[in-house]
Amino acid sequence: MQIDSRGHLLHLYYGSRIGEGDLAALYPPADVSFSPNYYAHRFDRLASPDILPQEYTGCNVGDFRLSTISVTDAAGVRGADFLYVSHEISSGKYALHGLPAAHDEDQEAETLTVRLQDPVTGLGLELLYGVFERQDVITRAVRLANHGNGALQLHKVASACLDLPFGQWDLIHFHGRHAMERQVQRVHLADAIQTVSSTRGASSHHHNPFVILCDRQATEEAGACCGVMPVYSGSFRTDVELTQNGLVRLVTGIHDDGFCWLLRPGEQFTAPEVIFAYSDQGLGRLSRIYHRFLRHNICRGPWRFARRPVLINNWEATYFDFDTEKIVRIAEKAAGLGVELMVLDDGWFGKRNDDNSGLGDWQVNTRKLPGGLDPLIRRIHALGMKFGIWVEPEMVSVDSDLYRAHPDWALTLPGRDPAMGRDQLVLDLARPEVVEYLADCMTALLQEHAIDYVKWDMNRNMSDVYSRALPPERQGEVTHRYMLGVYSLLERLTQQFPQVLFEGCAGGGGRFDAGMLAYCPQIWCSDDTDAIERLTIQNGTSYGYPVSAVGAHVSACPNHQTGRTTPLETRAVVAMSGTFGYELDLNRLTEAECGEVRAQIERFKRWAALIGSGAYFRLAPPDGESDFTAWQFASEDRREALLNLVVTHPRANPRSAHVRLRGLDPDACYRVDELVFAAGSNVDDARHEGGMAALPQGKFSGSFLMHAGVALPHLFGDYPAVQLHFVQAEGEKA
Repeated sequence: MQIDSRGHLLHLYYGSRIGEGDLAALYPPADVSFSPNYYAHRFDRLASPDILPQEYTGCNVGDFRLSTISVTDAAGVRGADFLYVSHEISSGKYALHGLPAAHDEDQEAETLTVRLQDPVTGLGLELLYGVFERQDVITRAVRLANHGNGALQLHKVASACLDLPFGQWDLIHFHGRHAMERQVQRVHLADAIQTVSSTRGASSHHHNPFVILCDRQATEEAGACCGVMPVYSGSFRTDVELTQNGLVRLVTGIHDDGFCWLLRPGEQFTAPEVIFAYSDQGLGRLSRIYHRFLRHNICRGPWRFARRPVLINNWEATYFDFDTEKIVRIAEKAAGLGVELMVLDDGWFGKRNDDNSGLGDWQVNTRKLPGGLDPLIRRIHALGMKFGIWVEPEMVSVDSDLYRAHPDWALTLPGRDPAMGRDQLVLDLARPEVVEYLADCMTALLQEHAIDYVKWDMNRNMSDVYSRALPPERQGEVTHRYMLGVYSLLERLTQQFPQVLFEGCAGGGGRFDAGMLAYCPQIWCSDDTDAIERLTIQNGTSYGYPVSAVGAHVSACPNHQTGRTTPLETRAVVAMSGTFGYELDLNRLTEAECGEVRAQIERFKRWAALIGSGAYFRLAPPDGESDFTAWQFASEDRREALLNLVVTHPRANPRSAHVRLRGLDPDACYRVDELVFAAGSNVDDARHEGGMAALPQGKFSGSFLMHAGVALPHLFGDYPAVQLHFVQAEGEKA
């Protein structure tokens, strides 16, 4: 960065570490037609704000590119031009009041604070940078303060601006819909503005807030890549503009659609944090930077590094049709197979026999659970299992005692019938009394019952946004105040009950973001539990988020979402690249299948540390040219690796499935320690055994595995899968 002669803060470079040189020379002065110049340069015409690389823009002062801010004063005048005041570097990482942000428990970070101010409005700007040098990460946030004499209205406040002066860039983003989240799309930057956003009051199933700018030639292993990840769970907007002079500008932050924040004299406003990471070694390296950082510096509490218990969830086994005995029967079978956690999903409270009633009434339905939760929990604990429960605190059913008592607590527009989603409305968490009510309900639930796990769901997006508790001039604050209320509620509960494992959920993966990971170290990845569909969903998720955060279950077949039948072992291979659990009635399995489940759980427990904290490598993505998908884990010390492969397109005369491993010690000697081969359901025993015999055997050098690779035999049947666990041969060198 550089302060120019006028006092503006310029952004000169972000990329690989470089030596001495004049970065300002990357931006030669130019007279650009129809781009006005600063007043002091009105005669030489070589200093236009429209072409300078800016660390944080003003508004309405001659820069026609994407802006980071829009502010008006009491007279309706829109304008801001921030000039440098001071800066300081301090030890430790800054904190953001009321917002999730990276922490610095290892005390490795430094904070750079740069202060600027608009001399006309008195609007002060603090740019905050958390520098994690060992992790190759810089976090950025913005704090505004009204030092003037009159009220200001903030119509847009971005969290960060990134100007890149050179290069041919692609944009990678992760689109989708319910049950099809985080599909990878890579596009060339056009001479236009490209937008990735959500106006749903949540980060959404449809556009994840994480984006990547990368070289046109970037691959998994080579090329420049820049990641931009907001630590925010509400409506967001990321814009990327390829400008007239070839400079790329990226601006990200809270979505400005309907946003307006009243900032009175002496008040502050803080914009959410953004995590920036850069790699000149390809997309895989960038992903691993984010994986480690999110595990170490976003997730908190005793569960962030701990192996998560293998769970059984009753949802796809029973839906709303259950009672105590049915849940106990599922738990008894599961406990005998090694499952460690029984999760009671939706339907245990209020008048809740379908999704049209009961939300908001967090009292136990004793018709389903005679005597309440405690008798059930005692029986679950007696089996040696933990007990978990589903909640959806942010919502209310119209058919509920809560709504009948407090209809004004729901977001609805005066005089209009509200849009309905699952026949439920969104509670107004911008109101402190609503947050208090929910805090009391959830605190009582966790204090009065021995609950070990909470699945925190949110099953509709925001519409009819209007708060009856706010005056007209503050209605533009509702969606952000809602998120502050959610964060406040989660902060209180996770701090008060640190031993409870919270899993985030929003109709599956509709709020899978770094903001939620600050409270929930794992998030239900998608409501689509089909193993083959999950390959694509989990692949897209892996670009920014660690496997330890991915809620993944083995479900019944034919699958409830797609009708597809997939081998039980293949379903387990896919679900193991996540927190791992089951979502089916294990009592319906054959004895042979129960034996498979028992072996799967034992295998996952052996490999859990490698899967949860190992380096992740995408070897053959599901959207590639291969007939298979392959991915791999390697331990930090490079002593073991786990190769996973699923055939997604079986053929009569296939090419060999050939993969090269990554992350090994080239000079070490490795052997296959464990081998799992899941044949399709239509394969006879002889053919299955023949395939097993042809799988890689013997010893291999790390360099052999990484450069020559391994070739797998013809894998027969419907969606067969392979897992190969490699370990270093003790005392042997290649």
